[in-house]
Amino acid sequence: MKWALIVVGVVAALVLIVVVVGMMLPRDHVAARSARIAATPDTVWVALTDPARFPSWRPDVKSVEVLAPTATGPSWREHSSDGAITYVVDTAQAPQRLVVHIADRNLPFGGRWEYRIASDGPSASRVTIIEHGSVYNPVYRFVSRFIMGHTATIDAYLRALAKRFGGDVVPSAAALSGEAAAV
Repeated sequence: MKWALIVVGVVAALVLIVVVVGMMLPRDHVAARSARIAATPDTVWVALTDPARFPSWRPDVKSVEVLAPTATGPSWREHSSDGAITYVVDTAQAPQRLVVHIADRNLPFGGRWEYRIASDGPSASRVTIIEHGSVYNPVYRFVSRFIMGHTATIDAYLRALAKRFGGDVVPSAAALSGEAAAV
């Protein structure tokens, strides 16, 4: 009985530490990663802006529902093992810049991704993803910061995009400047 109380006490203390540390972390963050993709900017643009085809190249996406367009652009709902998330395009400047935000308000996180696509040679592109994220739940904030890392989802996305075009990449840090650095 004594050992059971000690174990319960230790688990409760760990949970309390996670919650307290999570509450002390900033809610908002900015993360940016970049990778060289073996496809032209126009070709990359088509892949990024065709959500119906996401399940064919993104292993984390089980299915996509294309929804009615909003005032700012297309919208869709992605279904994955983590549930459903609705996205809306805010800005689309083909083939250089795409800004998409999470439209759901009931999630423990939210924010937007900015995709920047630049030519990187005659048949390649430099794709940079800038995440302006918010993590509302302190436990998720702790996990996002210390266990997963703020760039884990960006890295997985860039690796899937590279694989879509027959390549393999190791995403790298991308420098932020000016407006992109502001949350």
